[in-house]
This record gives sequence, structure tokens and C-alpha cells, in this order.
Amino acid sequence: MPQDQTLPAGCPRCGVILAKVGQTVRRPVPRPRDAPAWPDTAADWMEPLTQMPGPFDAMHFWSRVALLAALALWSWVLITLDWRTGEFMDSFLHRPLLVFHEAGHVIFMAFGEWFTVLGGTLGQLLMPLIMAGALLFKNRDPFGASVGLWFLGVSLLDVAPYIYDALVPQLMLLSGRTGEAGGHDWIYLLSSLGLLAKAHLLGNLTHKLGALVMLLALGWGARLLAKQHARVQDRALQQD
Repeated sequence: MPQDQTLPAGCPRCGVILAKVGQTVRRPVPRPRDAPAWPDTAADWMEPLTQMPGPFDAMHFWSRVALLAALALWSWVLITLDWRTGEFMDSFLHRPLLVFHEAGHVIFMAFGEWFTVLGGTLGQLLMPLIMAGALLFKNRDPFGASVGLWFLGVSLLDVAPYIYDALVPQLMLLSGRTGEAGGHDWIYLLSSLGLLAKAHLLGNLTHKLGALVMLLALGWGARLLAKQHARVQDRALQQD
């Protein structure tokens, strides 16, 4: 009889570790790789609005500074136009917005007459919103999204004279006539809601809202550029 009666650590033939025979193997529960991580704090929710993907160079930074400065100057010009008399509609930006306005009538035609009429305004307001959303969530470009938000403010400024004009129509429509002869979106919409008497108030509020949105967009862009400037400086110091 051999002196050593202890069992070997493993079977010499099959290699099975004898000490582990009969034990239950606990396997880790697999976690989906693409499970969405929901933000926990307000800072987490704000991160997509302030994150600045790099790398950055000085030319990239200063081109954005020039663009923001131009938009700020243009904002002052547009906000101070006499929108009550339709002076805003003589601006360059009214023409491209008019294209989306008319397209909105066609797009919302499937939802009935009321939404067909409202669709013109919705079309020119949704266009910059969709652009801002695509730049923010698809391209991860919050600065580009701030420019899209600025265009939303401009579009609100463009709508304000139309709303204001509904009470006492003076603006010349595409038909070559004023709204008294028919075809005025906001006469139809406000009359259907019993709000025609408040057209001046609503037009004024829309103009104020448009100006506020433009200023918020400029502030958002300026904050992003401040963060980008710090990164540009850090990169310059590392290269030195």
C-alpha cells in the first residue's frame, strides 16, 4: 500500500480538478452592451449641450468666433426692424423661410383644413428645430445646434408680423392682396379660436419670444466658444 493516501489535484488522464467536482458554477449575468445610460443629475442632462468634441485648432476656433459675432450683429438689426409694418419681411431671411412656410402647408394637408393652414407656420418653425436637433444628437455639434436655435428665433420674428396683421390686415400676401380679401392664415386661425381681438398682443409676444430665443442661442454659442478657447490654449501650451 502506498504511503501517500492524499488524492491528486487532478485526474492524470482527463485533467478534471477533483476538488471542483460537484460544485455549482456561478456564471455572471451578461449585461447588454448598448443599454442606455440615463443621466442621474442635472449636470448629466446638460452635458450634451456643453460638450465640445475635439481636437480644435486656432483657425477652427476663430472662424466660429467670427460667425457668432456676425450673428450677434445681425440679431440687432433684425430685432430692431419695425415688424408691425412688415419691415422684417423685406429682410433676406424671409425668402428662405417662406419656402419652408409654403412646404408646411403641403406637408400638413393630410391632417385637415385647420392644420393645413397652421402647417405654414409649423413648417418654418420645425425646420430650424430639426436642424438643431440633428446637429446636437447626430453630429454631436452643440455649437451648430446653437446656430439652429438662432434660426428658430429668426423664424419667430418672421411669424410675428403675420399674427399682428390679422386684426387690421395691411400686409401684401403672395396673392397680391391683403388679408381682408382672404388667404390670411392667422385671420383664419385666430378667428376659429375666438382670439382675433388679441392678434396685436399675440404678435407682440411672438416677437419678444423670438428675440429671447435668439439671445439665448447667442449666449449658448458664446459659452461653448469660451470652453473651446480654453482647450485651444491648453493645446498650444502642450505643443510649446
